[in-house]
Formats: sequence, structure tokens, C-alpha cells
Amino acid sequence: MSTDNVNVRKNPFFEPYNTPHDTPPFDRIRLEDFEEAFMEGIRRDNEQIDRIVNNPAKPNFDNTIVDQEDDSEGYYDLLERVSSVFFNLLSAETNDDMDALAQKLQPILTQHANDVRLNPKLFERVKYVHLHHRRLTPEEKRLLDNCYDGFVRSGALLDDEGKEKLRKLTEEASMLSLMFSQNVLKEQKAFKLHITDPAQLEGLPQTAIDAAAEEAKGDGWTFTLDSPSYSPFMTYSTQRELRRQMYMAHNTLCIHDNDANNLEICKKLVNLRREIAQLLGFKTYADYVLKNRMARNVRSVYRLFNDLIEAYKPTALKEKEEVKRFYKKSQPSNLKSQIKLEPWDIAFYSHKLKLKKYNIDAEMLRPYLQLEKVIDGVFGLANRLYGITFKENKDIPVYHPDVKAYEVFDKDGSYLAVFYADFHPRKGKQGGAWMTQFQSQCIDKKGENIRPHVSVVMNLTKPTEGSMVNGQWSMGKPALLTLGEVETFLHEFGHSLHGMFANTRFESLSGTSVLWDFVELPSQFMENYAVEKEFLRTFAFHYETGEPLPDELIDRVVKSRNFMAATACLRQVSLGLLDMAYYTQKEEFTENVMTFEKEAWKKAIIGKQRTDTCMTVQFSHIMAGGYAAGYYSYKWAEVLDADAFAVFKRHGIFDRETAESFRENILSKGGTEDPMVLYKRFRGGEPTIKALLKRNGIKPLR
Repeated sequence: MSTDNVNVRKNPFFEPYNTPHDTPPFDRIRLEDFEEAFMEGIRRDNEQIDRIVNNPAKPNFDNTIVDQEDDSEGYYDLLERVSSVFFNLLSAETNDDMDALAQKLQPILTQHANDVRLNPKLFERVKYVHLHHRRLTPEEKRLLDNCYDGFVRSGALLDDEGKEKLRKLTEEASMLSLMFSQNVLKEQKAFKLHITDPAQLEGLPQTAIDAAAEEAKGDGWTFTLDSPSYSPFMTYSTQRELRRQMYMAHNTLCIHDNDANNLEICKKLVNLRREIAQLLGFKTYADYVLKNRMARNVRSVYRLFNDLIEAYKPTALKEKEEVKRFYKKSQPSNLKSQIKLEPWDIAFYSHKLKLKKYNIDAEMLRPYLQLEKVIDGVFGLANRLYGITFKENKDIPVYHPDVKAYEVFDKDGSYLAVFYADFHPRKGKQGGAWMTQFQSQCIDKKGENIRPHVSVVMNLTKPTEGSMVNGQWSMGKPALLTLGEVETFLHEFGHSLHGMFANTRFESLSGTSVLWDFVELPSQFMENYAVEKEFLRTFAFHYETGEPLPDELIDRVVKSRNFMAATACLRQVSLGLLDMAYYTQKEEFTENVMTFEKEAWKKAIIGKQRTDTCMTVQFSHIMAGGYAAGYYSYKWAEVLDADAFAVFKRHGIFDRETAESFRENILSKGGTEDPMVLYKRFRGGEPTIKALLKRNGIKPLR
């Protein structure tokens, strides 16, 4: 993104983009354009609200509800336009100036959102329509209910004093969420483990060594907390002390005595959200959140957790003991009783045990999982299931050279969507992986179906260039992925299909705009394909020889699929318990965050806990993301995805008829109907936990 100054130029947000499919002109957007566009967008938004509330006609669905959804004056939805670009770049391609601008803009935007939701005249019109509406389609009724409920949940029924208090609470929470995210990113990027002694690279795969050499720019090897660097180091490095340093750096982010400490921010966020919920008439923030979820209430969430703990904990305890026994056998006889298994040993010895049991290792698969081939495989899977095709278009502007932009065409050849893929870690990019949109699907007032621009952002292993390191030449390699990274790609691609197949009238009900515990179904469903032999055979070829991934290696992958599965399940449950513990607070939260954390999730923890590490302060999902009181959604959706994939397994994993039903009933419908209604329309009944237990090799509950 350019930041140079030009005296005479137009703000690109104020005019037609004149780009393929009206995609953002990243090459023409400058930092100073954002604030000007935000301010003008707010002004136009206020104009539109004034037109609605001052309309002399009796309130009805079209002149009150639809006019909030779709600007009747033909303006660009400028605020949405600039917001989608700015906040996506803030996660994927930020810098100090953007961070500072975000801190300046956040309270202004929160105040504007409050001004709309707390506008008494606007609410009176919405309330009138809610009580006196004409006969509506299911989608229209859903929009009306969401609109009315959105006002109520934003404080429209409060008195003036309550509304003012709510404003202050939401504005403060918004700022603290932003600060939390910026602190985590700052801490993650600040840590580097620099190695100059080649002996300290023992055990590491060449891909990790090459990437570290490139990170160090010829001066030894540098390892970071980015997943493609951190995970291989913890899994393969024989250097126990260095593993300890990496582990402690990763697990003590944002608890140090510096300006990136998040301990007090977490306390404040928990209390602010509790106050917001109680001001709106709920006992806890979890009650407030779950009212609009498939789970409906706290009791249902804990029932799911308890069922999973009961089913998985016995197996998880056996897994732990097996690793411990293996660890002890691996130690010299004179040290067996002196050195105990520590958290920074788990990945290393679990990997060695897996190798012994199944003769399978993530690095064995890397040569067969070249990113370019994986892309072909994932796109080919979408084509086989749904008939869609992808074509890279280099005329579509992108915000970084790493990003690729594709046009997506439907089975009949018509244009379906734009798909951006941003694959690799870099400075200024948050860790993790996510799907987002620069434009959502909807049908405008002219009847035109506005197609979406979706993006997946990941932190996958980077390609390396040939380089001279300490006097030795290291050959470069293309981006070679682990199977776990392929699963990540499939996961985010599943979200993108949800966005690309959207076919609803209203933008706020489109694509991934569904109840939060339903949104992970399309993504987790796609992960199932990662270990399907028929899928792997379509793209898994050795990057040097072109030889296909051997069947016997695939068989070992499948057999090892459930290795440590129970432990992984309890890890997710533990995070869900932590989330619920914070957001079921009824009184002011004053406890020590680090101590509280250990107590909150202990029911799902199977080992001794360290007292000097903390997850909460870097748990962006529940502190700065949208998963506060909603982290259980991953396990909730996992029950759904296992149940749904069982249908495909029965009919054939590429069965076009089953896929069309999944597209029609789930992927295209967005939030237009109750998700359980949609799911049952596809499945023919409600989901059960049985398919998940079977997939994980766990004995059914009594």
C-alpha cells in the first residue's frame, strides 16, 4: 500500500474502483485515504438514518428495515467499503501508522454504531414494523427479527441513563480489544531465537533450517513464534534447553512487566462484558451471547463439555501415560528418576512415539505436499464436488506480492466470486489463519446479484531461496506443507465456500453471517478430506520426482489419524471451559488471571500445570475476536461436521448429488433460516455425537 504524498488526487473510496469486479484498488489506496473515507462514510450513514426517521410515510418493512440494509439514494455503502479494507489490512498487512490510526478511529466508530442503535426515533419505527408487518418471506422475517433484536441487545429499551452507560462500556471494550490484539502481535514479532552454532540445529528438518536461515538473512538461523517456525522446532529439535526457551516465550506472551502486558486488559474486558450483559437484563455475558446461538443456554454448553470429557478423558489419560513411559525409556538409565517430562518435551516425544508406532512423520509427507499442487488439489476438490473453477487474474490488485487473486466461475460458467489467498507469515501480519471478505453477497434494489470477494489469510510454510549460510550453500525449496497445514487450508477454504456460494437477498444474512456455533460447520467439514486417499491421490506428488504419494504411506497416515486424538479433544474442551468460566461471572472479576485460568479448566487437564505460563492474555479468540462465550463452537460444529461427513461417506465422498444438497441447504442459505432447520433439511434429522466418537475411535457413551 503506497503512502507517498500527491497534491492532486481523488480518494479512491469516493469513486468507482474501475477494477475487475469492482475489487479494492490496493495499488491506489494510501494511508491518508482511510480517515477521510471513514468520516465521510459516517456522514452519509447519518444522512441515511435521518431520511429513514424523517420519512412521513407510515413505517413498513421496505422504508424502515430494507432502507437500513440497502442505501436507497444509490450512494456507495462507503462506511462498509472502507471498513472492509482497513480492518482486513489491520490484521494482514499493518504497520505502526495503521495501528495508531486504528486507535484513533476505534472510539469514533463505536460511538457511531451506538448512535445508530440507540436512536430512539429509528427504534420506534423498527418496533412498529416488528409489531405490524405484512406477511413476510422467511428471509424477510429473519431480517426483521434480527434487526429488532439487534436494537434491543444494543440497549434500545434502556432509559437515557442506561443508554449513556452502555455507550461508555462498549466504547471502552472496543478500545481494549484493539489494544489486546496489538499487544499480542507486538510480543509475537519481538521474540527471535538466534542460533549460530550448527550443532544446535540437530534433529530439525531441512525445511525448518532453510526457513530459519532465510529469516536470519545469512547470519546463522533465526526461529520465531510464527507457527511454521515454532511448531517444527518444538517437534524436532533435540536441544531441550532451546525448546524450553521457545515454549516459555510462546506461553508467557503479554504477562511481562512492559507496555504489552494484557493481564489487566483481560480483567477489564471480562468485567465490561459482564456489565454490558447485566445492564441489558442478563445474569451473565454468556447468557447474553447464547440467547442467539444454536446452544441457546449455558447448560447446553456444559452438557456438551461434560459428555466429551466423560467420553475422551479415559483415553486421554492412557495417551499421557504412554508418552510418559516412552519418555522414561528414552532417558539414560542414570537419569530416569532425575529428569521429569516437561511441557516443552510433549511435542518432541509424542512425535517420536508416533514414529515408532506408525512409522509416520509430518516431514515424510512434506515433499509430496508442494503448495502449488495443494492449491490445485483443493480447487480440484471444489470442482469435483460443486463444478466450480478458479482462474488467477493478475489484473486484480492485491495488497502484498504474496497474495494471489482468482476469479471463480460456477458450474454453468457464470462469474461466482473473487477469491484472494494470502499464504505466508510476514511482519505486520497476525498469526493464525482466518477467512474474511472485502465484499459480501447480496441482491441490490435493482435486482443485481452482487457477488462476494472472499479472502483466506494463513501462515503456511514459506518457500526458501538458495543462500550461503556460514560458508555453505543451501539449496532453495518451494513451499512444502505439513498435512496439518493442508488441513488449515481446507478449513479456511470451507469458510470461503460458505461466502462464495452465498445466494441471499440481504447482505447481513449472507454467507458466514450465521449463528456463531454454526459457522464452523462448513470449514471443519472440509478438513475431513485431508486424510482421504481418493483426495490425496489427486495432487500429492513428490516435488522433485513427480512420484505419487505411496499408498502405504497414506495408509499409515490414516492409521495414525487418531494418535493423541483424545488429548487434542480435551485441549479444545479446556479452552472452552476457560472461556465459559470468564463469561459466566456474575460479580466483579477481581481474581488473579493466571491462578483463575488454572482452576477454570482443570477438569479437562490431564497433567500437572505450570504456574508461570498463561493462555488468557494471548487468547485472542475470546478477548479480541468474536468468540467470547463462544469458543465451544468448535466442538459443537465438530459434532455437526462428523455427522455431515458420514452422509458423504455413505454415498461417496465426491458424490455430486450429496454435495449439491450441502450447497443448497447449508452453504448458500447463510443466516436466512434457523440453522437446525437447514441442517435437518440436508441430513434428514438432528446430529448426534456418535459419528464424532466413531471417527476418533472412542467408545460410545453409556
